[in-house]
Amino acid sequence: MEIKKITPGLSVAAQITAADMAAIKEAGFRSVICNRPDGEGADQPTFDELAKAAKKVGLEAAYLPIESGKVGDEDAEGFGAALSALPGPTLAFCRTGTRSATLWSLSQAKTVELSDILAATKAAGYDMAGVVRRIANGGKTPTDTGDASFEVVIVGAGAGGIAAAASLKARKPGLEIAIIDPADIHYYQPGWTMVGGGIFEPSDTSRTMGSLIPSGVHWIKSAVAAFEPDNNAVILDGCRVVKYKRLIVCPGIKLDWHKIDGLVDTLGQNGVTSNYRYDLARYTWELVQGMKEGRAIFTQPPMPIKCAGAPQKAMYLSGDAWFRRGVLKDIDIQFNNAGGVLFGAKDYVPALMEYVKKYDATLNFFHNLVAVDGPAKKAWFDVAKPDTPVERVEMEFDMMHVCPPQTAPDFIRVSPLADAAGWVDVDQATLRHKTYDNIWSLGDVMNAPNAKTAAAARIQAPIVAENIVADMRGGSPVAQYNGYGSCPLTVERGKIVLAEFGYGGTLLPSFPKALIDGTKPSRAAWFLKEKMLPPIYWKAMLKGREWMAKPEKVTVK
Repeated sequence: MEIKKITPGLSVAAQITAADMAAIKEAGFRSVICNRPDGEGADQPTFDELAKAAKKVGLEAAYLPIESGKVGDEDAEGFGAALSALPGPTLAFCRTGTRSATLWSLSQAKTVELSDILAATKAAGYDMAGVVRRIANGGKTPTDTGDASFEVVIVGAGAGGIAAAASLKARKPGLEIAIIDPADIHYYQPGWTMVGGGIFEPSDTSRTMGSLIPSGVHWIKSAVAAFEPDNNAVILDGCRVVKYKRLIVCPGIKLDWHKIDGLVDTLGQNGVTSNYRYDLARYTWELVQGMKEGRAIFTQPPMPIKCAGAPQKAMYLSGDAWFRRGVLKDIDIQFNNAGGVLFGAKDYVPALMEYVKKYDATLNFFHNLVAVDGPAKKAWFDVAKPDTPVERVEMEFDMMHVCPPQTAPDFIRVSPLADAAGWVDVDQATLRHKTYDNIWSLGDVMNAPNAKTAAAARIQAPIVAENIVADMRGGSPVAQYNGYGSCPLTVERGKIVLAEFGYGGTLLPSFPKALIDGTKPSRAAWFLKEKMLPPIYWKAMLKGREWMAKPEKVTVK
């Protein structure tokens, strides 16, 4: 007998016997639900036999028989009522446990988030893809069959989504495209580092979403609940269904603030800030301006994260401001990185280390932030050095800049599109899904081993567009992605180390070395970051103008 836990109050199992009841009681259960009709299998005990055995050991038993593959709406309601009435925790069972897991999923649909239901059942080994529309519809069988349908559907209207739509429209102006995204505002997130350094205003980094959706592209202002790739369908909140011929998945990344105990309660106050949030980047600059002495901690969580250089960019710009004001000697800068290196592409590390020395910053590797007490100005880190037991250390601070842990969005992690780690599973060259050949992905959500930056999405969007157009013509992929990503490391006000690299850390500079040597700090790179990249983003990348982003063609060997 294998018991699979769904929630603290419910576990499910395949067929049990009367002899199992004592072990079920011993495991802490107080009731059982039988969801398998009597006589379904020749070797199956009757419910009466099981009920007598349950009573003998002090377990309550309920009989809710469901024919295989025919879970009705009223069955789910009955299961929910039984769960409420029976003493918990409860063990439900059928032939394999699938009916019991399905009944629980549908019974909880009105009160539990779809992604949480799918995550719980997936963790227990049960796939609810067959009833995902019913879960999204509050546990009821949908009656609306008036589905919208488009040639291309794009999930996510961030940098990657809008750029991909614009690139497709540039190639096939008549293409019927829909972008699905619930947000009203679109943000230029690379600018938030500059806001935190006192260079940009927050308003410089935002536009209304409606002003950026390419002309002729339909904007469906809704959140995605789930995917049905076998049916070429995207399920929206409220169980509306959007059908597609080809799908692009690029909803970005989830910032998991709640994963750090106490962080959410203190963000934006008590000296705790983050340039990873639009409304907090300004607070970073306020803290830097007001600080004259004390300890400033800058944190970086385990990879992957968007723009892996951003946590140290905040440190460098803050250190530079304190250096210019003459207070740096009284400020203790600590950079606490959950990883073991300062920067993944080693060619840029020597230049960065010069600034680490200039600001007298202490590098603490393998230090992962796990808890914060804002009012007490204390933080706790798990130190996990190789071949050493994990040790929890406490550090006091006067200011702390936090980079939050990051994961794929919940509706992606529990979907059929995800790999074992929760990211959209693509071929790293063509960006086409490995299982579903009419699905592509780009940006932070996919699993190619590249840096998650806006510059990466700028290169990926035309590659996806080229390959989708080739697919429409019946051909194979014609463009390939080399892993390009760019991280302009703002080491001081007026100078940047322009890191540009691809798969495996290969250097991929965009400019001649005489103009910008990316391995050294330069004013030309700062000019690029401050003056050129924002208009390139707004007026070129999001408009389908692929300046310095022409796709690399597939080479035939």
